[in-house]
Order: sequence, then C-alpha cells, then structure tokens
Amino acid sequence: MVQTTLHELLDIVDVNDRVTGVASRGEIHARGLMHRSVHVLVFNNESSVLLQKRSMQKDQCAGMWDSSCAGHVESGQSYEETAPRELQEELGFSPVEPLKVLFKMQPCADNGYEFAMVYAIEYEGPFTAAEDEIDELRWFTRVQIDEWIKNMEAGNSQDLTSGFIEIWCRFREESV
Repeated sequence: MVQTTLHELLDIVDVNDRVTGVASRGEIHARGLMHRSVHVLVFNNESSVLLQKRSMQKDQCAGMWDSSCAGHVESGQSYEETAPRELQEELGFSPVEPLKVLFKMQPCADNGYEFAMVYAIEYEGPFTAAEDEIDELRWFTRVQIDEWIKNMEAGNSQDLTSGFIEIWCRFREESV
C-alpha cells in the first residue's frame, strides 16, 4: 500500500489554497509543497472521540495515534468529496448526514504543509478498519486526550501525531 500511495496524484496549492499544479504524493512530501488533506473526528453519543493508531506500514508517523480518519485530497477532488470517501476507505462506513465542518488548518511544517479541512461526525459504529492503514481503533474521552498531550509536552511520550495535536488543541479552544 505504501508504494501505491506515494504515486497518487495530488494538487499543489499556493498560500491561498489555489491549485498551481499536480505532483505525486511522494514528490510533494519530499519537496515540502503545499497540498490539501482532510481530518474527521468521529464522536460517540458520550462525546468520546475515536482515534486510530496508524499502521506500522505507513511511510509517515507509523504506529502513532491520529485523528479518527484522515487523508489527502486527490487531484481534481474537493474537501467535501474526500472526507466521506476517507471514512469509507479507512473506517468502513458512509455517513448518512453531511459532515460538520469544524475549521480549516493552515499549512505549516508540523502538519506537512497541508491545508487541512477538519470535520466532525457522531457515529457509534460499527467500524471496519482498513488493515493496511490502521493497527487499532479506540475511544478516548476529551480529558484523556488533554492529559495525553500534557504528558507529551512534559516529554513523557511521543505517540500522538503533531498534526492531530494541532487539530485537537484548536478544537478544544473553539469548543469551550
């Protein structure tokens, strides 16, 4: 799977998120070019969030915990088309209701130079994790994640992706 995803075509974008070209995922990451992604936070009816432990086969952040679902916006696609596709591919379900737009992250080194549209959905399951992408799925409370991030800041662990930390901190800021 890693080999094929390195060759998927993504749009290169400028600082205003306008398409300026197309390149392979591998080239975009190697050159640090701005591109697009989506992240979906899946919540249950108790407000816990589902996190995925990234497969050890992944070329980046292998074995780290990340958003419920995330993926690149393929060339010619929109954020709105990509998020439901990624839910189906990674978690095995198609949303019945439209996803709730939370916010858009700006590209930076910590998130791999991605404009990331962040969505939320409430869904209890069942889930069918994509074996080549996800090693584990687990529900966490908001307090558990907040504590996890504090422990990482204190240097006690390094197992959440920097992109997820950035998304979670903004989510918590805006949902207070």
